[in-house]
Amino acid sequence: MQKLKDMGERKAIQLILEHLDKMPQMPVPFGDDVSAYPINGGELFVLKTDMLVGRTDVPRGMSLWHAARKSVVMNVSDFAAKGVKPLAALVSLGLPSNITRKGLEEIAEGLNVGAREYGVYILGGDTNEASDLVIGVSMFGTAKKNTLMLRSGAKPGDIVAVTGYFGKSSAGLKILLEKCKVPRNARSVLLEAVLMPKARLNEGLALGASGAVTAAIDSSDGLAWSLYEIARASGVGFIIDNVPIAPEAIRFAKLNGLDPLELALYGGEEYELVLTVKPELWDRAEDAVKRVGGTLIKIGEVVAKKRILLELDGVKSVIAPRGWEHFRRH
Repeated sequence: MQKLKDMGERKAIQLILEHLDKMPQMPVPFGDDVSAYPINGGELFVLKTDMLVGRTDVPRGMSLWHAARKSVVMNVSDFAAKGVKPLAALVSLGLPSNITRKGLEEIAEGLNVGAREYGVYILGGDTNEASDLVIGVSMFGTAKKNTLMLRSGAKPGDIVAVTGYFGKSSAGLKILLEKCKVPRNARSVLLEAVLMPKARLNEGLALGASGAVTAAIDSSDGLAWSLYEIARASGVGFIIDNVPIAPEAIRFAKLNGLDPLELALYGGEEYELVLTVKPELWDRAEDAVKRVGGTLIKIGEVVAKKRILLELDGVKSVIAPRGWEHFRRH
């Protein structure tokens, strides 16, 4: 009999969805970053839930405070990718019985800091005993249906863009788990990418309001996989000619004999936004992001042929559909 470790997370989700009745006229289809329910007119109640589990999501060196804060940021990042402001959250905690009072206080403080950082209030939740730490955050907000940035709107000719540089979280995780060599003056930057991730909420809200974006996703499963998700949902392909690799990640890769492109394309939990922009509205999108203190970087173009290619120095190669996936052996 097939087991989860053979199926992987994505096939498991697809199997579950096949057994669910689909709500008529769902405002957001299964498989996007958030879910939604119509309230009245064009107004939507936007929902998101994400779970952090100690064994798979909390590396050595990450405190309970950092883990709790990260559990909130994970959810905020998905709201950012849709251009929606989150307003409130519920939290379910699965707690091993040997967690100390201090540990419980760290979790509570981390949750509150993460929520207030993005203007969210935690309204309540549930606790239960568990064999491993589980922090499940459910987040809520409202939006107008016609302002949501879904994964499914990319068109050939659109510009592909991201909100930042990649590779730092991959490098930081290797420092924590594999004791790799660390370039001078880069340790704090690389570790912060893992321990103190930031959601691009201001950028997402600005981009949503600009009307220039045709599709968007957050890059928590890795840049390559995020591109594949938009490509699948939109029925398009990409030619990527610029992978923005963080300079600290380039130095880290060189010092440890690693490929910086590998770190940037296939690492996860960067929490940047990956999006497609109408070419005639590029300046509007770029200006909107600049006004909130962010950066928008062109990385390629949407094409009709359904494949994702990397084109560097005139040489084309296929970007593999790889990224973080639960239940798989990594």
